[in-house]
Amino acid sequence: MARLRAGCVIPAHPLALTAGGKFDERHQAALTRYYCHAGAGGVAVGVHTTQFAIREPKHGLFRPVTQMASRVVDDYVDECGRPMIKVGGICGRTPQAVKEARILRDAGYHVGLLSLSALAKEPIAKVILHCKVIAQQIPLMGFYLQPAVGGCLLPVEFWRKFAAIENVVAIKIAPFNRYQTFDVLRGVAESGRADEIALYTGNDDNIVMDLLTSYRIAVNKKLVRLRFVGGLLGHWACWTRQAVKLHQECQRIVEHGDDVPAEMMTRANEVTDSNAAFFDAANSFKGCIAGIHYVLKRQGLMRSRRCLDPTELLSPGQRAEIERVYSAYPHLNDDAFVAKHLEEWLNA
Repeated sequence: MARLRAGCVIPAHPLALTAGGKFDERHQAALTRYYCHAGAGGVAVGVHTTQFAIREPKHGLFRPVTQMASRVVDDYVDECGRPMIKVGGICGRTPQAVKEARILRDAGYHVGLLSLSALAKEPIAKVILHCKVIAQQIPLMGFYLQPAVGGCLLPVEFWRKFAAIENVVAIKIAPFNRYQTFDVLRGVAESGRADEIALYTGNDDNIVMDLLTSYRIAVNKKLVRLRFVGGLLGHWACWTRQAVKLHQECQRIVEHGDDVPAEMMTRANEVTDSNAAFFDAANSFKGCIAGIHYVLKRQGLMRSRRCLDPTELLSPGQRAEIERVYSAYPHLNDDAFVAKHLEEWLNA
């Protein structure tokens, strides 16, 4: 919990498949080792980037994928002595969510990232009751997922009540919308638990500015100060080593109270432009997972770009966009780091 509150890089872990659509255990484990050795503070497994379809009976991958990541992380911690946060995704209505929370808890996960898409049409009171039930199983990280990829709109009232739940320890804020982002921050401030809840950006279109921005929110004539301490991001599933360095740089600026250098503002735009290519913003994010897979396959960390849904592919022109940002921002990629350690991660 101390590491979670201090803030860190948490990549949203992809799913490695063979060209035939089978679970590629060797490359899946190598991906987890990559995140550990890149300096990430944790991994998030069973989340949107891992593909929600791992829960479907025809795939049956939720338990094996989450358990494998937990084992690999534990091996790394035993070897290196550096703590790692294990975050597991939780979806569905209450019976399914309770089952997933128990699987994660039994596998040694520290936090459950709770998706509420299945309750999108339910009243706030019922959604909050659902959250309280899941919080009895595992500490919770709230999740505001952007509607473009299956999220639902959640008002200030919801976040105020959610943040008041005792076993809520963090929130991933990922609506890709400044108004909705502020709704969460205001709700946390008004809950009275701002000092107990770690805020993580999931706004892949605004990563650097989220990490550099401080908020002052008036509550009962007093100012509550909040900031994002880290990120849990699909964007950080690739180029992770450079993401860790960027996060550390942002942390230093904020902690020292320095003015934000103009160069960081420029870097913010470069990161956002890269994300537009990876996440396929031009096509309403249809290729967001395939774009991350493309980069990881390009680096050798995946054998195939295949998704569980074989029709989930790069959009027309997306490959060219990714190659454009590769060429435009060579300082943002970590290809040399991956190349140096790839065989080690694959054969450990």
